[in-house]
Amino acid sequence: MKLKKITQANLQGKTAIVRMDYNVPLDNGIIKDDTRIKESLPTIKYLIEQGAKIILMSHLGRPKGEIDEKLRLDPIAKRLAELIGKPVIKVDKCVGKDVDKAISSLGFGNILMLENTRFHKEEKENNKEFAKKLASYADLYISDAFGTVHRAHASTEGIAHYLPAYAGFLMDKEVTALSPLLGEVEKPFILLLGGAKIDTKIGVIKTYIKKADKILLGGGLANTFVYAKGFNVGASLCEKDKMELAQELMMEAEESGCEIVTPGGAVVADEIGDNVITADIEITGVEGNMQMLDIGVKSTNKYIEILQNAGTIIWNGPMGLYEKTPFENGTKQIAQALTQVKGKTYIGGGDTLDALKKFNIDKSLFTHVSTGGGAMLEFLEGKELPGLKVLEA
Repeated sequence: MKLKKITQANLQGKTAIVRMDYNVPLDNGIIKDDTRIKESLPTIKYLIEQGAKIILMSHLGRPKGEIDEKLRLDPIAKRLAELIGKPVIKVDKCVGKDVDKAISSLGFGNILMLENTRFHKEEKENNKEFAKKLASYADLYISDAFGTVHRAHASTEGIAHYLPAYAGFLMDKEVTALSPLLGEVEKPFILLLGGAKIDTKIGVIKTYIKKADKILLGGGLANTFVYAKGFNVGASLCEKDKMELAQELMMEAEESGCEIVTPGGAVVADEIGDNVITADIEITGVEGNMQMLDIGVKSTNKYIEILQNAGTIIWNGPMGLYEKTPFENGTKQIAQALTQVKGKTYIGGGDTLDALKKFNIDKSLFTHVSTGGGAMLEFLEGKELPGLKVLEA
C-alpha cells in the first residue's frame, strides 16, 4: 500500500488539521500510559519546523455523542505541552465560535487542540456537514491515528473528502512495519491471541488459519474454545453462544494444517482480587464457581517453548487478568520470553501494551509494537480500511 506522505505536502504558511489517536488510559484524570502521545511527536515537530498552524483532533473513551467531563482532552493537552516543550492551546469544543476565534488568532508553528471528537454524535455517524465544518478550518488534513483507521468517522474518513489528505510519520511507520505480514513470512509462524472476546478475533483467526503454523490462545477467548472442546469452564468468562463458531474454526484449522492450541491448565479462583486464594489446576478439574483467570504454569511453559523457536510471531491480547497480581504470571512470563526470541515479533492491542508497561518491558526489544488494536487486526486480515483508503497515493 502506497500512501501520500506528510513530506509530500506543502506546509509553509498552511493550516494543518491532524487526526491523532490520544485514546490513552486514564485513572482519575491521570494518564497511565503516554505512549500514543509520544508517538505523535515526530509529526507535530515536523509541522512546527515547516511553519504550519497545527490543529489537533482526537477521541477519548466512549462518551456516546454526549459531553463527559471525565473524558475531556485537557490532561492530554497538558502532557503534550510537557513533551513538546511549548504551549498547547486547548478549546472545549470541536466546532463553533470559540473554535473559530482560537484558530484565527493561532500563530504559525503553534498548536491548538480541539475537544474530544466523540462528544459529537456526528463524529461516529460520519456526518458530512460535521466533516465539512472540521475541514473548513484547514488547508490540508493529516492522519496519524493508525488505531482509528478501521473506523469511517467524520474525523478519520469524512474530512478527507474535503481536503488534500496525507499520512503522518506514525501512520507511515505502522503501515510499513505491518505490510510484510500480508505476504510470505519466516516460519514457524505463530499467532498468539488473548483478551476477552472472540468477536474481534474471528477475522484474524480465519485469515491466519491458512498462514500460521500454530495459533496459541489465552484469556477469555481461550475459555470459549476450551468450552467448545467439551470441558467444564465453571463460572469463567466464556461466550457459550459462540461454541459452534469455535468448533468450526478448530475444524478449519485442522483441515489447513494449523494447530489451534488452548491451555491445558489454568489459575483459578472463586473471586477476583489482589489477595484471593488461587489454584493452578488442569482444565479437567475446573468446576462450580471456579473462574479461569490466567493460563497455568505448565501451559505458560509450553507456549514459551513453542514461541522460542518461531520465525515470526504476532501477539494481540493478554493471557489472563494481568491487572491483578495473582493472575499476571502467564502474560508477564510470555512477554519477557518474547524479548529473547530470535524471530520477528509484532505486538498490538491496548491491553497488551498496558501489560508491557506494567511489567517494565522495553518495547524496543520487539520488531514492532503497534499503537493499534482492532485496526492492527483488521489490517492483518487484509481488509480495506476506510481511514487508510483516503490516504492512498
